Amino acid sequence: MIAPAFNNMGDSLVKKTRGDKVIWAIVIILTLASLLLVYSSTGSLAYRMSKSNESYLFKQFAFILLGLLVIYFAHRINYTLYSRVALVLFLISIPLLLYTLLFGVQLNAGSRWIKLPVINMTFQTSDLAKLALFMYMSRMLSRKQNVIKDFKKGFLPIVIPVGIICLLIAPANLSTALLIGGTSFLLMFIGRVNTKHILATIGIAMIPIVLLITIAVSTYDKQTHETKKLPAFLASGRIPTWISRIQTFVYGSKEDDGEKNYQINQAKIAIANGGWLGKGPGNSQQRNFLPHSYSDFIYAIIIEEYGLIGGAIIIGIYLLFLFRCIRLYRKCPFAFGAFLALALSFTLVIQAIANMGVNVNLFPNTGVTLPLVSMGGSSFLFTCLSIGIILSVARNVEQQEGQQSLVVAEEAEKTAS
Repeated sequence: MIAPAFNNMGDSLVKKTRGDKVIWAIVIILTLASLLLVYSSTGSLAYRMSKSNESYLFKQFAFILLGLLVIYFAHRINYTLYSRVALVLFLISIPLLLYTLLFGVQLNAGSRWIKLPVINMTFQTSDLAKLALFMYMSRMLSRKQNVIKDFKKGFLPIVIPVGIICLLIAPANLSTALLIGGTSFLLMFIGRVNTKHILATIGIAMIPIVLLITIAVSTYDKQTHETKKLPAFLASGRIPTWISRIQTFVYGSKEDDGEKNYQINQAKIAIANGGWLGKGPGNSQQRNFLPHSYSDFIYAIIIEEYGLIGGAIIIGIYLLFLFRCIRLYRKCPFAFGAFLALALSFTLVIQAIANMGVNVNLFPNTGVTLPLVSMGGSSFLFTCLSIGIILSVARNVEQQEGQQSLVVAEEAEKTAS
């Protein structure tokens, strides 16, 4: 009796599942890869925490099931509802970010998390703020197309929310703020915002970044491989961490500074050991030495176990996801849905590129995870919610195409008769 009931429920879920089938396939492939990789890379973590690898495997499996449910229910909602709640979510995210800065949980020397009561789980408020911002931006871009070239009416209402969110996130998580800012400007460019306004704003935003790089380079002592004593106003907050990461990136490959370069050196060893075909699933050696091999540096484990070919396949999967979302953007008849699908796909793919770039030492260490692959947490669930919203847009486009096909078929029958 129970088995037929479950079968009927499964058939009902499958029938109600709509949207881009390629995106659904990408989700399944990446989550299955996540199970294998998290199980393989959590050995040292399990040892430190006196737990078994299987406990992290079951935890990841639970997150994947929960994430798939989030995708399913999010894709069943008409995407126009997200336009209605965009402003509310954006306004909620601002005090949450302020609260995080002042009273957030300190993890990895940064106050990025708040602890949820009852369930005793931490979540990164920047994930909610990022999602809310892109919803709100998509809404504003779709509504301001008639005045989009105007500085006061078109540009300022869009760029001010971006500035607020980035400024609130930057003190605790500069890399995420930069990724959000870059994605936002890319979306503005596609949304026909005046290019001069975009370039001028980027120029202003680059001033503190250039100053930070200049300070990092000028305060590095090449003889001792240490940072010179910083002025008091530069020695507070996360600034020393940013300076250290820039110095490690610029001088790390030239100078022997094992402590600062430990993570990236272990990632390089993992990549070198992988070769073309890799050492095989579960055969990674550097997982025992590489910190955060299950999150920030999981791409290095992918290459070590599955080789450069496996790493290239992962890149291809993310690029295919971006291609399907761009295709969806072009097919969506309504501006809000088109911009929303594009914004959320951009932020996920850019995050993936940043993570992979850090692993192969193309970028300084950022602390961002590989979407849908790194070990589950609040970031994993927000990624699933973003994909569910993209699939909601795809489902509505699919329905509209079906209705148009019926109308064309009916007209053809009338003409034939």
